[in-house]
Amino acid sequence: MENIKLTQFSHGAGCGCKISPKVLDQILSGTGEQAHFPALLVGNEGRDDAAVLDIGGGQALISTTDFFMPIVDDAFDFGRIAAANSISDVYAMGGTPLLAVAVLGWPVEKLPAELAGRVLEGGRSICREAGIPLAGGHSIDSPEPIFGLAVTGMVSHENLRRNNTAHEGDWLFLTKPLGVGVLSTAGKRGALQPEHQSVMIENMVKLNRVGEALGKLPGVTAMTDVTGFGLLGHLLELADGSNLSAEIFYEKIPVLNGVRSYIAQRIFPDATTRNWGSFGENISFGPGVNVLEAFTLLPDPQTNGGLLFSVKNEGLTEVKAVLEAAGLAGFAEPIGRLTAKKEKTAYIV
Repeated sequence: MENIKLTQFSHGAGCGCKISPKVLDQILSGTGEQAHFPALLVGNEGRDDAAVLDIGGGQALISTTDFFMPIVDDAFDFGRIAAANSISDVYAMGGTPLLAVAVLGWPVEKLPAELAGRVLEGGRSICREAGIPLAGGHSIDSPEPIFGLAVTGMVSHENLRRNNTAHEGDWLFLTKPLGVGVLSTAGKRGALQPEHQSVMIENMVKLNRVGEALGKLPGVTAMTDVTGFGLLGHLLELADGSNLSAEIFYEKIPVLNGVRSYIAQRIFPDATTRNWGSFGENISFGPGVNVLEAFTLLPDPQTNGGLLFSVKNEGLTEVKAVLEAAGLAGFAEPIGRLTAKKEKTAYIV
């Protein structure tokens, strides 16, 4: 089993498998009007990270699911990455995960069942790290390997954070560096250096647990996680949903080691181009920005990327203290700021 490379059995990789924002709009526009459920606090109308249901007593239930095809060749690491990515949606709402069930698709005539067991083992290890059980799930025989989780969480109403409630003048923070899509594509092409492989995996298996603590801070006004639509796609959801525009400080954006060298070789996933085609017209670049590099980096699909969140000016001190306590002192500097609505949604300066 050690010689089996999972990425050879899938046409996509990680959150790069996501349907593009433009196509997703077409799909959702044809699903009809949602019936009214008074207890449903968050549905799909805001493109948020999870559904949220009021269960009374000031508490709400969070429900989410996420799954994709392999982004790495190792089965155990694939399970860890997919699980961490799924749980991230609960943290992005400011919540606490409670339990998970698995979603597994496996090409049983192509890949040994024992390898699927390693995927589940990896997923269970991340659930254990998050302090929740992997309590069951569902499996099918599928043409390509697929794995993810459906996760249930809890949040109090005052700690619930959405992706469309930011305010003009808020500062923007990002808790992980960009570049996972570029590195994983280099891996599929056999061009990824070993030191960059370990950096990529470490980034993708890291839980976004800090979201639970950030949700408790009144200065944090909106939050989401950066996944398949790249930083720009999820930034636009946050800014447009809040009827604002954003100014992004390009030189302040954290980037994984080695990413720029692969960009210089024109190595990037197809999903980057699909993402740009969905929202590129809403982006403006200022003088001095390396547009060719930014075009590749900013729409780069992230798998279990960092949390993108907005903060009131008076909340900066508390936020920086929480980030430092979580070992994220390197991400305690804003990458941008929200402004009044302008012609474009995002201005890269």
